[in-house]
Amino acid sequence: MDVIVNFIAAYIDAAWVDYVLIAGGLGLLFVGGESLIRGAVSLALNLRMSRLIIGLTVVGMGTSAPELMVSVQSALKGSPDLAVGNVVGSNIANILLIMGIGALLSPMAASGLDLKRDALIMFAVTVGLLWLGLQGVITRDHGWIMLALLAAYLMGVYIWEKVITGKDTPPAGDAVREPPGSPFLALIWVGLGLLMLVTGADALVRGAENVARGFGISEAVIGLTLVAVGTSLPELTVTIIAAFRRQGEVSLGNLIGSNIFNILGILGVTAGIAPLSISSQMARIDIPVAVGVAGGLFLLILFAQKIGRLSGLIFLGLYAAYMAWLFTSA
Repeated sequence: MDVIVNFIAAYIDAAWVDYVLIAGGLGLLFVGGESLIRGAVSLALNLRMSRLIIGLTVVGMGTSAPELMVSVQSALKGSPDLAVGNVVGSNIANILLIMGIGALLSPMAASGLDLKRDALIMFAVTVGLLWLGLQGVITRDHGWIMLALLAAYLMGVYIWEKVITGKDTPPAGDAVREPPGSPFLALIWVGLGLLMLVTGADALVRGAENVARGFGISEAVIGLTLVAVGTSLPELTVTIIAAFRRQGEVSLGNLIGSNIFNILGILGVTAGIAPLSISSQMARIDIPVAVGVAGGLFLLILFAQKIGRLSGLIFLGLYAAYMAWLFTSA
């Protein structure tokens, strides 16, 4: 990465290097996430994995790969606020911003016991994150417990869908992607995707840290805003394409699953590598916002069974208000 930074600095003004790193990092995360998902889905299909398992693991976790890379890089660089803020901000953005945009483009049906189940689990794990936030730290032991809970959730969903209800649902995103068919080409997509994700995450974290320090903005705010939205680009892509194809339930399920994985998977892996301290402000304000947003979505799915354009407009208005508050209070 130092070689890349020196190369950029040789051709542009030093004051713009960090902004180029941020823009380039976001671009690599977006393209790398798409490449990883395409290749992984194709490889899984070639290995004759069930469509249900592909949907639960490859697609759902693949769209969260940018958040994982950024959080791990942030933790290794000693920036826990950026790591936790990235996850909390991504979860808020997934519902208020991305789901809001999707609902404006095409109303989303929100019926079905499986969707209610996942929305309730999303709310529960967000409340669990609030409890950890009030403790002030996510320890390694907490991280391993979170990963065990994620494994139990995936196994429970598999048993429910495959054994109890006898369904084999197509993976989220199946309707909006056409992955390559060749196993060799799939491996190339996966390899390139991982390389771009690692490089993009490193560039984004470096640039964001430097910009935050230069403007006196906290790393937590940068993580909650710029980094969070940037790492949610794969979910945004799925949502927009699904909306134009009138398949809003695809993006709705993907976003809820992504939020569950963000907390249990990403913070679990990151804390397993290095314990994460949580600032008092994030525990008192930002995580409770995430809890309120998750709870509101669960109630909407439970009683309204549809997320229409009015709900989407309200979501976007709430997100704009939250962003305004973050920057005015920074």
